[in-house]
Amino acid sequence: MKIGIVGMPNVGKSTLFQALTKKQVDTSNYPFATIDPNVGVVQVPDERLEKLAKLSHSKKIVPAVIEFVDIAGLVKGAAEGEGLGNKFLSHIREVDAICHIVRAFENENIVHVSGKPDPLSDIEMIKTELALKDLETITKVKEKAARDAKAGKKEAVELLGSLENFEKIPLDVARQYQLLSFKPTFYIFNISSKDNLSLPDLPNSVAIDISQENDISAMSEEERKELGIEPQLPKLIKATYELLELIIFFTTGEDETRAWTIPKNSTAKRAGRAIHSDFEEKFIRADTIFWEKLMEADSWSKARDLGWLRSEGKEYIVKDGDVIEFKI
Repeated sequence: MKIGIVGMPNVGKSTLFQALTKKQVDTSNYPFATIDPNVGVVQVPDERLEKLAKLSHSKKIVPAVIEFVDIAGLVKGAAEGEGLGNKFLSHIREVDAICHIVRAFENENIVHVSGKPDPLSDIEMIKTELALKDLETITKVKEKAARDAKAGKKEAVELLGSLENFEKIPLDVARQYQLLSFKPTFYIFNISSKDNLSLPDLPNSVAIDISQENDISAMSEEERKELGIEPQLPKLIKATYELLELIIFFTTGEDETRAWTIPKNSTAKRAGRAIHSDFEEKFIRADTIFWEKLMEADSWSKARDLGWLRSEGKEYIVKDGDVIEFKI
């Protein structure tokens, strides 16, 4: 799973990336300090893993991970190549979702490419550039589909119909052609300790002092507890899962306790694919228990004796927090 960190130059993208990944990157105060995207893997914080591992006396813990991609800043005209725009937009095609960073504070010492930050205006500028790039893609697709339709290809006629209204393009078509405007988007308003701007009321959004979060990420857990500071970034990671409609199930034993990521409403058979294709293709059943019930039972065998372990078939819908042992 790849999340692209997107926004205008100098809004805090690379600082957020650094706070999330603990990787040192260029956060200089000038546009296009980032050219090639920085990539980092972030563990999904999940206290359930530690508890299950302790119960099973696991030798190893394997958390779920998210790959964050710090993409260079976009400016007005990006779709036409301004500020290396075409190159930067192409990087967005490769991600599963967008984390859009919006500067929401004034500071004359931090350069803003438009002169002055305006959260709503800045959001609309990015959305416009993504839409313009999508229209360019759609135009090329329609030209080819029109030729195929003349040749009598039925699917080409259907494709042309689905592309007539940009706002109503089916999601499967948008994914097929990697349209940027249709990627799930989460907004982070980068605030400061003072001189904050009024924020638009948007779904899937949160206000975070990114600079402060970067400082907190450099602290040890003991230092954070002593100061009574609660980092906000774990909430961001969990919100990403909700945005993409993903859940986590677990496998646990003496060798390892591991978190597996699957789409919400996945069947037990589909969930097996996360481990290996054989678990989906040769699926027989899934012995399942919710993680809290397993903790209450204190062992897998005790849960079985208590009748809390369920034998589920291939159509069972896996729940977030299920612990599963697959039988193939």
